[in-house]
Amino acid sequence: MKIILGLVCVLILAAQGYVRLAPMRAKDWHVDPFTAEAPKDIGVLERFASQMSLEDTIDALHSIAQNTPRTTVLAGTPQDGRVSYVTRSRFWRFPDTTTIGVRDAAGEAEVAILARARFGRNDDDGNAQRVAAWRAVAGL
Repeated sequence: MKIILGLVCVLILAAQGYVRLAPMRAKDWHVDPFTAEAPKDIGVLERFASQMSLEDTIDALHSIAQNTPRTTVLAGTPQDGRVSYVTRSRFWRFPDTTTIGVRDAAGEAEVAILARARFGRNDDDGNAQRVAAWRAVAGL
């Protein structure tokens, strides 16, 4: 019985180590949210117009993302018009990726936010809640 319990503990630790240490390659996750397909059960894709300028929109969202706990920049800069972030869950540190894109559309700032989970089949609306919170703080 102790051997089985020990093996279960080792498997749990190995799974947690994999989740925390698995590489997040920018080429796989820093995609154009304007051309990306909406994720099914593991995320959200929102496209909308902003009343703010391009620079103000991306700067506001970038500032909010950088002040979100356990969130780091994966790739891109506000000057590029596209930034991807990795936000990790509290306990298991599951990584979710959020890519924000901003472009000019007939003098208006068009915004696309793609948020998706790296692991699992369902994110319990965690990505949708984060995107809604970021939009609310930014006034979008």
